[in-house]
Amino acid sequence: MKGRVIYVECPRDAWQGFARTIPTEEKAAFLRQLLDAGFDHLDLASFVSPKWVPQMADSEAVLKLLPPPDGRDYLAIVANERGMERALAAENLTSVGYPFSISETFQQKNTRRSVEDSWPLVERMLERARSGGLELVVYVSMGFGNPYGDPWSPEAVVDFVGRLRALGVRRIAVADTYGVAGPERIHEVLAAVAAAHGAADLGAHLHSRPDPDEVRAKVDAVLDAGVRWLEGALGGVGGCPFAGDDLVGNLPTEVVVPHLEARGLRTAVEIEALATLVEAATLLKARYA
Repeated sequence: MKGRVIYVECPRDAWQGFARTIPTEEKAAFLRQLLDAGFDHLDLASFVSPKWVPQMADSEAVLKLLPPPDGRDYLAIVANERGMERALAAENLTSVGYPFSISETFQQKNTRRSVEDSWPLVERMLERARSGGLELVVYVSMGFGNPYGDPWSPEAVVDFVGRLRALGVRRIAVADTYGVAGPERIHEVLAAVAAAHGAADLGAHLHSRPDPDEVRAKVDAVLDAGVRWLEGALGGVGGCPFAGDDLVGNLPTEVVVPHLEARGLRTAVEIEALATLVEAATLLKARYA
């Protein structure tokens, strides 16, 4: 029996920066294609102000058009308690994700809240999620460094994750928001966190240039650190505006999933469906980005 990897497909991350709004029905149709192909963990919506992310204004409507999760994970990003209220009222949602930056500068830019002021918010959101039957996922943004000169070290990431664990947060993904961490740094950070807190329920959300060798090297760095939860997007769609490199985007699913299989690890994804799905994802980008 092959070992199992949790693979999260991230259409929300891919779509949120598009200039033109994708019609609700088209979003839902693409998401249903993903479900039909076996994708069982989807980052598909966000409950943030439409002023800041207009592409996600119809998240409630999109969720209504999807089949019940039935053991699959449908995740939406929230940035504050108003977003949590919308998530709790939404149909079919199973998880909420909170981006919590280790970088003070980015936390202020992204959530208009300091790191220290965010800790009580995480506590409240964890409690509300649990009482509402949702799982809280915390993304440790700028987990592999930042462009602002804010203090950073692998030890700081270990401490940050430890504080989240102490609060009771189960699922934590370290994110290379800046998009330039190489395999060595990725392995160093994740191995340190796994050694201190265990690799169970520990994930990696990475960005990369579209070079397949670079992508595979980053995936190997994650796996060799003992982590079995990765995230990406078909076609590598979605970007990292902080990297200063337009070619940096999400890990391309069509490279990652076959590489996982080649390493003896299985996902729920049907490999033979990837080419068609990449074409569909690329067409959406061509129409609306």
